[in-house]
Amino acid sequence: MVARTGKNSVDPLVRQEQNVAPASADAEISAFLQKAKDMKPPKGQVGRLVFALDATMSRQPTWDQACHIQAEMFQEAGKISGLQIKLVYFRGFGECRASRWFDSGSELASVMGRISCQGGRTQIGKVLTAALKAAGQEKIAALVYVGDCMEEDVDMLCDKAGQLGMLGVPMFLFQEGQDGVAERAFREMARLTNGAYCRFEAGAARQLAELLKAVAVYASGGRDALRALEKQGGQGARLLLEQLKPGS
Repeated sequence: MVARTGKNSVDPLVRQEQNVAPASADAEISAFLQKAKDMKPPKGQVGRLVFALDATMSRQPTWDQACHIQAEMFQEAGKISGLQIKLVYFRGFGECRASRWFDSGSELASVMGRISCQGGRTQIGKVLTAALKAAGQEKIAALVYVGDCMEEDVDMLCDKAGQLGMLGVPMFLFQEGQDGVAERAFREMARLTNGAYCRFEAGAARQLAELLKAVAVYASGGRDALRALEKQGGQGARLLLEQLKPGS
């Protein structure tokens, strides 16, 4: 059950969209890491990520994992200049919600812990609407989306993705499983936003966590921050650094 409106609550997403301007394959991981290097905000600024999740019934195990992963993202990015995350999720019959910006992993975890997954169809279009609204108000480093399928008009989704690309917001799409329709759609949205696509399996939670931590750290502090994370044993940071060109 979703918490009532309050400091830590999530607010309903505006529905009038027309008013809104384990192991992955090595090649897919490399493509993700290669694209992630573009997420470099001005030095010293807190990185902002829209963290979007499919919260339909089949997603409960991944939702639970995400509750822990986001805390690690905050922790690692906080060692540099910090991180802010806006949570967007959909579930059930037509429900899609977007939160305020969180700069505390404990606060976001508290909200996520009160949300249960419910059966329903995908609403990725509303996720993109929320990201467009956020990008129209302030600079965001990227949109991260985690899901397993796509049940919408792909051309409509790609149109919104193209708008995000024009605003300089890359999409980093993580697909659980091997649904071919979703893969084609996710890859195209990643291409249109100059982002990246990566597939993972249900047992690859640790790998997903390492990659998300590396993205959060790079969004907050760039290459130097990644070097520091690598020295601490961060596998995602090591993989990312291998893909970065000298001087980037």
